Amino acid sequence: MSTPVAAPIITGTRLRRGGAGSAKGAASFVAENITAARAAGATGTLVARMDSAFSSYAVVAACQRHDVRYSITVPQNRPVKTAIAKIDEDAWVPIRYPNAIHDEASGQWISDAEIAETTFTAFSSRRKSERIVTRLVVRRVKDLTVDPDQTELFPAWRYHAFITDSTIELVQVEKQHRGHAIIEQPGADLKDSAMAHMPSGVFTANAAWLTLAAIAHNLTRAAGALASRFHAKARTGTIRRHLITVPARIAHRARHLTLHLPKGWAQADAFDALFTTTHAPPVAA
Repeated sequence: MSTPVAAPIITGTRLRRGGAGSAKGAASFVAENITAARAAGATGTLVARMDSAFSSYAVVAACQRHDVRYSITVPQNRPVKTAIAKIDEDAWVPIRYPNAIHDEASGQWISDAEIAETTFTAFSSRRKSERIVTRLVVRRVKDLTVDPDQTELFPAWRYHAFITDSTIELVQVEKQHRGHAIIEQPGADLKDSAMAHMPSGVFTANAAWLTLAAIAHNLTRAAGALASRFHAKARTGTIRRHLITVPARIAHRARHLTLHLPKGWAQADAFDALFTTTHAPPVAA
């Protein structure tokens, strides 16, 4: 779960065997994470952003049951390609990314694209009551793998499409969907700490380890949010170096513990904010 002003936290984990597909149990997992987000205090509009592995009626239905907006990448199957082909050429809106983004399909960095939208009936192969009429938002970029020395008769495009029930305008909803890549940050944080390797050959032990790793990640995130605006969005490795692995000395005097911090320490203000907040006196009844 993430907000525009803070780095993401982990609302749920599942360890699955290697042969399990990404969509296995996706609907119940989405429902669990929505419940966890609400329990954590998320009272505003929630948007569930997912890649094409989670493009299914069950996932969309779970979002709708819990009053959550969905934004899900769809595979380039025949119905999607047909819908894209019917988009009028004048409907495409050029956009420019403030920073180039990496395109996994071509392995190249792109900074220009065009977007458009159309109405689309998702899951048309299912029974009529389970077909969902929704927005299909499409981004297209020129295929940079084409030989630049070869004169093209017409531009070659690559398309990326997603379905959403968000009501915000086209440019903003496309930008919002691209933000789902933030899921990579918790993954990188975990690999930089507890999930650098699995500690056991026993599946259940590794599942417990994953849960503990997520708890440690979230506690580190909470510490960063309490310390400073910088640490609220910093990598967990940075938070550990700045606020947890502190080069301090503990002294005992008159049955009191005194923590002696380094003189002129750069993180003194952030540490003091964290310490003061977590050790504040209880609120009067």
